[in-house]
Formats: sequence, C-alpha cells, structure tokens
Amino acid sequence: MDAKIMAKILLAEDEQNIASFIRRGLQEFGHEVQVEHDGGTAWSMLQEGVFDLLVLDVIMPKMDGLEVCRQFRLKEGYHTPVIMLTALGTTEDIVKGLDAGADDYLVKPFSFQELEARIKALLRRGKERPDRQLWCHDLVLDCDPRRARRGDTVIELTVKEYRLLEYFMTHQGVALSRLVLLKDVWDKNFDTNTNVVDVYVNYLRNKIDRDFEVKLIRTIVGMGYIMGVR
Repeated sequence: MDAKIMAKILLAEDEQNIASFIRRGLQEFGHEVQVEHDGGTAWSMLQEGVFDLLVLDVIMPKMDGLEVCRQFRLKEGYHTPVIMLTALGTTEDIVKGLDAGADDYLVKPFSFQELEARIKALLRRGKERPDRQLWCHDLVLDCDPRRARRGDTVIELTVKEYRLLEYFMTHQGVALSRLVLLKDVWDKNFDTNTNVVDVYVNYLRNKIDRDFEVKLIRTIVGMGYIMGVR
C-alpha cells in the first residue's frame, strides 16, 4: 500500500445509488472496490476472494450484514477490518453491529470524507498492530490472536472488547474519560449522549473481573474509568 493506504475493498450495499456513490469515492482514493447488492452474493464473494476491508450495509436481501459479518469472523477470524453501514443509530443498534464482529459503525446519512477517514484509521491500525502480550496483574492479553487469559481462564473477546481492553492495558493507572474512549477506541465522535462506552466496559468487567477477587477496572466518579491494581 502507498501513503494513501490503498486497499481491496468489498462493498455490500443494496441501495444502488448509495453503492455507486461510495464506489466512485473509494476509487478516487485509489482503492479497488468490488460491489455486491445483497448479503448472499457478498458472502459468496468472500469465499472466492481476499479483501483488505469490508463495508457492509446492515439491512440487505438474502443475508443481512450482521450475519455476513458473524459468519466471516467465524471463518476468517479478526484480521480483516469490517465497517457496518446502517440507518439505525441507537446505542442498541451500534452494540449489535459491534457484537457481530464489526470494527466500526457508520450511521446514514454520512459524508464520504468520514467513511474514508474511518477506512484509513482501520487500515493503519492493522499495519501498526504489534505482535505482543500485555499484562495487568494476572490478566494477559495476547494481541494476536485477540484473546485474553486470567489465571487458567481463557477469555474470548469481540473486536471492540479487544480494542477497549488493549487501550486500558496500554494506559494503566490513567483515568480515562468516556469522551477519550469514544475518540481513541471508536475513532469517531459519536453523539456524546450515547452509553456505548458504559455498555462495553460492563461487557469487559463481566469477562475479566466478575469471577475474580481482584478487580482490574474501576469507575472514577465524575471522570470515567481506570485500570490497575490498587
């Protein structure tokens, strides 16, 4: 890839006008774009080709984007970034997309510049991701594969759970506000009224803290969250 981080992208979008708009924009940035208009055909293309990034509409004929994403993660793992597109923008909808294995979530209508910025951020993150382990007390995060261990317990993580835990573990002892987490973990400016950060911190606590005596993630009232052992 050159400085523009050009990539081979699969775009699955059933609204042809939107698909054409996105394809033209991505091609102008130097990306190679394969367009499909239903989830079933998109899934078939994923069996035949290798892509650097997927852009999937949620609501599509034959197979919705959430199911395409889930099946892709089961088959191929988490190395290829996935962006979900949808007109549904509630916290519940965002969480559903991220739980399905998406790296990012873009609510329609959106500007093409915002989509391209998200694509660049995800491709850059994929190139920069270190092959290492992170530690906090008895919690170990294996950065490739994206899996955590605490004692003898193996903890499976979704894409966003992994990214959030990685951020906590590389900022141990630092009080992190919700706005900082939204910006640095989600790479976007969500509506600041959303509680998606709290939802995912709760997910992490259920996985890494609930069944253990020593708690690693604490709430700092009026500030946000902090990771570390007292």
